[in-house]
Amino acid sequence: MTRVLVSGGTGFVGRFIVEHLLRNGYEVIVGGRHPPDPGYFTADLRFVPLFLDPDLDQAAVFEGVAAFVHAAFEHVEGRYRGGEGDDPQGFCRANIDGSVRLFETARAAGVKRCVFLSSRAVYGSRRAGRLDETSPPDPDTLYGQAKVAVEDHLRMLATEDFIPASLRVTGVYGAAGPGRRHKWADLFASYLEGKPIQPRIGTEIHGDDVGAAVRLMLEADSAAVRGEVFNVSDLLLDVRKILSLVQALTGCPHPLPETVSADGYLVMATEKLRQLGWQPGGSERLATSIRGLLEDIRPA
Repeated sequence: MTRVLVSGGTGFVGRFIVEHLLRNGYEVIVGGRHPPDPGYFTADLRFVPLFLDPDLDQAAVFEGVAAFVHAAFEHVEGRYRGGEGDDPQGFCRANIDGSVRLFETARAAGVKRCVFLSSRAVYGSRRAGRLDETSPPDPDTLYGQAKVAVEDHLRMLATEDFIPASLRVTGVYGAAGPGRRHKWADLFASYLEGKPIQPRIGTEIHGDDVGAAVRLMLEADSAAVRGEVFNVSDLLLDVRKILSLVQALTGCPHPLPETVSADGYLVMATEKLRQLGWQPGGSERLATSIRGLLEDIRPA
C-alpha cells in the first residue's frame, strides 16, 4: 500500500483529496497545523504536525512516505486573492519559502512523487485568448505570483527519482466536511429566501475530480508528469445555471438572476490531463451534487 502525506488535508479541497486516495487503496497521512475533529474523515487517519515555515526541519514527517501532496496554503481566512492581508512578506515567506523547504526535504528523504496544488490564478485575469499549459503565466495577484514561484522551484527539483507535478485548479465545489458549510450554502439560502442574487460566472470542478487528478499524478508514467503542469477544470457556470437546478429540485417560485454571457471568459483547456485518462463528472455530477448540497440547508 502506497503511503501518501497530504498537507492541508483538513482543508476544503484537501479533504476531497484525502477521501479520494483512501477510496483507491492509499495509506494517507494528514499533515497540518491542527488535527481534524473526530469523524471528519471516513476513516481514522494518522495526523502529523506540518508547518509552512522554511526554518523548521520537518524531515521526520517524511519517513516512509512514498508521495507528498501539497495542498496547504497560508492566507487570511476566507480569502485567497488578497489573502496576504497586511503582511505580504510573511505570506510569501510561508507559501513560497515554506513550500520549497518542504519539497526539498521530501526529495532528500526519498519521497518519489510530489503533487502541488496550484491555481488558475497563475494566468491572471486576461479576458482574451486560450488558456492551455503553454500560455505564459501572467498573475495579477500576490496569490497567483506565489503559485507561479512554487511551480518554478518544484520543476527545478525534478530528477529521475523525484517526480513532481503541479495542478492548476479552478473553483472547487462539493460537500464540505462534517460541521462545515459548503461554498454555495449562502447562495442557496438567499435564493430560497427570495433575496436578490448578483449575476456572475466562473469555472467550477467537483472536489473528487481534483482528487482523481492528484491520483493520476501518482500513478501515470513518470515521463508524462515529471516537472509538468496541468490545468484542472470542468464546467463554466453562471449563477443562473446553478440556481436553475435548485429551482427544479425545490419548486421554489423565486425568479432566477439574469444570464451572464460567456463571451470572452477564459476557460482553461484540459486536453493535456484528459490525454492521460482523466475525465471529470460534468453536468451530471453537478446535478447530483446540488441535490445532496440542498440537504445541508433543509430543516430536519
